[in-house]
Amino acid sequence: MICGVDEAGRGPLAGAVFAAAVILDPDRPIAGLADSKVLSEARRDALAAEIKARALAWCVASASVEEIDRLNILQATMLAMTRAVAGLKIAPTAAQIDGNRVPKGLSVPGEAIVKGDAKVPAISAASILAKTARDAELVALDAVHPAYGFARHKGYPTAEHLAAIEAHGVLAAHRKSFGPVKRWLIQHQGELF
Repeated sequence: MICGVDEAGRGPLAGAVFAAAVILDPDRPIAGLADSKVLSEARRDALAAEIKARALAWCVASASVEEIDRLNILQATMLAMTRAVAGLKIAPTAAQIDGNRVPKGLSVPGEAIVKGDAKVPAISAASILAKTARDAELVALDAVHPAYGFARHKGYPTAEHLAAIEAHGVLAAHRKSFGPVKRWLIQHQGELF
């Protein structure tokens, strides 16, 4: 009962950071699992539905923009991972985490695996669930604030996103501790739109 754990959304300027934990069913293998970053959006969405249907247990959790700004992005990511593992309907015996760090608050032994999302199927599955959940949040944010282009850049600091911040200001959904957002707030005396 080992769960795979991965995150999505450490680098963007907006939105929560997401993490997922997945315990795969060895009797119901899922073909095509891979690091979410190498899959097309359509393939990720199809695999996410399959993972949710076939896994023994899965959980997606997040840490909010406020938590990111208060704790820092690394600690908020660790918090989201801990929440994902704690939220599993079946208690795992151990966790394999993508990257080089194990969250301190885990209730089970953890092992960090660098590039685990490309090596361990359960981590690949977690990568896909975290990425699709985060993307869905940014698409929803785009519907409320279409001028920012969140559905296209998913909150990353693209030229389009930076230009939108300059033109329209900083939203509550922006991470105030991240450089480009922080600089804009300093220049505009902290005004939020």
